[in-house]
Amino acid sequence: MKNLIPLILISLITFSCNSGLKQKKALKKKPNILFLAVDDLRPELGCYGSKIAVTPNLDALAGDGLLFDNAYCQQAICSPSRASLMTGARPETIGVIENYTDFRDVNPDIVTLPQQFKKFGYETVCSGKIFHGKYNDPKFSWSRLPVKPKVERTPTKGGYALKANQEFYKKQRGVMIAKYGPDAPKNGLVQGPAYECADVSDVSYEDGYNTISAIATLKDMLAKNPDKPFFLGLGLKKPHLSFIAPKKYWDLYNREDIPLAENDVAPINGAAMGLHPSFELRARASIPKYGSINDSLARTLKHGYLACVSYADAQIGKMIKALDDAGVRDNTIIILWGDHGWHLGDMGIWGKATNYEISTRVPLMIWTPDMPNENRGVTTKALVELVDMYPTLCELAGIEKPAHLEGQSFVPLLTNPEKEWKSAVFSQFPTPALREWAANPLSPGMRETYFGPLIKDVEGKIIAQQKDKWNRDLFENNLMGYGMRTNHYRLIVWKDYTNPKSEPVFVELYDHVNDPEETVNIADEKPELVKELLVQFNSGWKGNLAN
Repeated sequence: MKNLIPLILISLITFSCNSGLKQKKALKKKPNILFLAVDDLRPELGCYGSKIAVTPNLDALAGDGLLFDNAYCQQAICSPSRASLMTGARPETIGVIENYTDFRDVNPDIVTLPQQFKKFGYETVCSGKIFHGKYNDPKFSWSRLPVKPKVERTPTKGGYALKANQEFYKKQRGVMIAKYGPDAPKNGLVQGPAYECADVSDVSYEDGYNTISAIATLKDMLAKNPDKPFFLGLGLKKPHLSFIAPKKYWDLYNREDIPLAENDVAPINGAAMGLHPSFELRARASIPKYGSINDSLARTLKHGYLACVSYADAQIGKMIKALDDAGVRDNTIIILWGDHGWHLGDMGIWGKATNYEISTRVPLMIWTPDMPNENRGVTTKALVELVDMYPTLCELAGIEKPAHLEGQSFVPLLTNPEKEWKSAVFSQFPTPALREWAANPLSPGMRETYFGPLIKDVEGKIIAQQKDKWNRDLFENNLMGYGMRTNHYRLIVWKDYTNPKSEPVFVELYDHVNDPEETVNIADEKPELVKELLVQFNSGWKGNLAN
C-alpha cells in the first residue's frame, strides 16, 4: 500500500498537468466568427415587433443573444454601406459614396475586417454577398474560395425561374443595351419583373445555393483543419429587388392581412431633394413609370418583400443548425446585420437611398457563447453603427484593432445593455432626388427614358423650395445630406460636401419622441434647438462616442 501511494500521487499530478495544458490550449483557441449579412433588410422582423413577418430563426437568434434596437448604417445604399463597415471607416473617409467605386482602388492599403482576421491566423471565406458585387476583394480579404456543391436546381436566368420572366428580362435588356450601350443595366435603365412566385426549391435561387455552399465550406474547413479558427461570411441578397422567393414562402402570408404603410406622404416642410421618385422599383417590369403605386400593387409588393424575408430567415436557420451539428457553436460568435433599411411605400416612396429613419435604421444582433445569461434575449436601446462591428469583433476575438478604425466597440453592451452609450450616430446620402438609385450621377439615358418626367417633376419641386439657392452642379453633384440621430432627434444637414466649411443649404429636424415617423420638419419652429444640435453635429462622430 505504501508503494502505491507515490504512484497514485504521480498519476494525479500528471493528470492535473495534462488537464491544465488542455484547458490552457482551449483558452488560447480563438473564437470562430459567423458573419451573416442580409441585403435591404429593414427591421421588419418578429423580434423587432412586426405582427406579420414570419421569421422564427432570426427571432430565436435574437431571443438568445443581444438585439440592437437603434442600429444605423453609414449610407443607405449597398456599396458605400458595405465598404464602410468592412473597412471600419466612414464613406467620405474611404471615398465611396456610390455603388461604382471600388474601395480598393482608392484605398489600396486599407485593411478590411476579414483581412485583419486572416492576418491573425484565421481561415477567412465568404459565400454570397458580403462586399458589394465584384468588389469582393478576393486578393486581400479571403484566404480561400467556398465549396461549390453539385445539386439539382431549376435553371434561373437573370435571377428568374419562370421562363416567361426570363424571356422578358432578356428581351428588355437587349433593347436597352442596343440603345444605350453595355452600361444600361448598370445604370438602372432595365430590369426584369419586380417579383416572382415560383414553385421551386430553395437551392434553385441564389441565396439557397449560397447557403448550402457555406455549409459545405464549414464542413470542409473543420475536416481539413479543425484547430484553425474561421471567419465565415454568408451574404443573402433577398429581400433585395426583385422580390423573388420560392412559392412556399409566399404561402406563409395571407395577402389580405398584409398592412400597407401608414405614413405614405412626404414630410411636411421636408427637403424636396430628400426623397426620390422610386427609381429602383420603377425600372422593373409591370410597375407604373409615372404616378402612384395603387394599393393592390403595393400589397403584392409588400407580400413579395415579406416572402423574401422569410426565405432569408430559413437560410439563416439552416446555417446556424449546421454550426450546431458541427459541434462548434460553443466557440463561435454569431453576428447578423442588414446593410440598410427600405421604404415600402413609407413617405410615399419605394426603395432605400434616403437619409430618413426608415432607410438608415437596420437590424443588428449578436450571440456569443459566454455572454451573461441574464442578458440573453435582451434588447438594448443604445445608439450603435455598422462601422462599430469591426472593432467589436476584434475585441471579442482578442486581436489587434487597426489604427484607422472609425467605429467604437460595443462589447461593454454585452455585459451591460443599459449602459450610457453614444450620444449620436451618423449617416449620409447625396441628393437622392437627383441621383440614380445606385447614388451615382444621372446618366443621359435616365433623362431620355421614362425616368425623364420623374426627374423633371422632382427638380421643379427643389427649385420651388430652394429658390435662389438652386444650382444644378451643386444639387446634382456636390450636395450631401448628413444625418445625425440622437436619442431624441434626427437632424439632416444639406451642404456642399466638397467644401466642409460651407454653410448648410437646408436643415431638417424631426422629433422622434413626439413624431417617430418623421412626418413634420420642425427646423424652422426650433431655431435655438437647431443651433444647439448643429454644435453637436459639428463635433462629428469623435465628439459623440461613449465614455
